[in-house]
Amino acid sequence: MGLSLINNNFINKYLRQTQDIYGDKLFLKINKVSNDSNIVENSLDEFYHSINMCQKCQLGNSRKNFVFGIGDKNADLLLVGEAPGEKEDLEGAPFVGRAGKLLDKILAAISLSRDKGVYICNVLKCRPPDNRDPLPSEIEKCEPYLKEQINLIKPKLIVALGRVAAKTLLNNDLALKDMRSIKHDYYGTPLVATYHPAALLRNQKLKPAAWEDFKWIRNLIN
Repeated sequence: MGLSLINNNFINKYLRQTQDIYGDKLFLKINKVSNDSNIVENSLDEFYHSINMCQKCQLGNSRKNFVFGIGDKNADLLLVGEAPGEKEDLEGAPFVGRAGKLLDKILAAISLSRDKGVYICNVLKCRPPDNRDPLPSEIEKCEPYLKEQINLIKPKLIVALGRVAAKTLLNNDLALKDMRSIKHDYYGTPLVATYHPAALLRNQKLKPAAWEDFKWIRNLIN
């Protein structure tokens, strides 16, 4: 009797979490257990269509586009930024402005691209007004979506780009400089933190440190 109650509690908790993410629509997740890339592609596409009309916070009312993510859906490297900016909101894809162009150059320098071995997304899927920092309540609503993306892609390495992404994924309040140069663990997946490309555009002095981070990232995924 006691074991049955425990199992029922576990099942109820799982169903509540699933409903939080997908609403009332039943979504059967297919784990990445084979080399068939279509399995992950279909799972990600189905997940996108189940959440792209999200209205769980006020950002759903002000956005132009729900910015899900872009890149290789079987990526070894997952890059996680903060939130869409104005250009990303207009185009519906992450990192398409000046910061995105810089990120593409950095990836090319380590023989990667958003079409080959890399997937890019953000903690938030909708743009905060005036590009302000995400509110804790907004992160709370959106983080389950990010967790499911990670679960579906199953990258070899996660890179948190900037303070907000690093603090969200690592669940701490440390300064970014104190999270850099450390191989963290995110539920069994290695995670490293580095500067957001927008920070590199604002402060050129950070570029050498960021380049060292990405050379290390290249070694970690190889």
